[in-house]
Amino acid sequence: MNKTQLVEAIALDANITKVDARKAVDALIRATVQALREGERVTLTGLGTLCVQHKAARVGRNPRTGAAVKIPARNVIRFRPSAELE
Repeated sequence: MNKTQLVEAIALDANITKVDARKAVDALIRATVQALREGERVTLTGLGTLCVQHKAARVGRNPRTGAAVKIPARNVIRFRPSAELE
């Protein structure tokens, strides 16, 4: 399901226009991104929890040559599904 299909499904389910549904989806995305940037956890009951996890710099291996490769530190988004999805 892509964003357009999600908007259509929300509009149908909530009995609202696609324009209003798109505004709601965009607002949800903006609020989620902002919260994650601030290091907050986002919990959507019935769906799961999103959080930012820091991955430290490390040394990996190039599988083709076996040479050592530096992998820089970075932040990744982790999704933990709720029990209802498992």
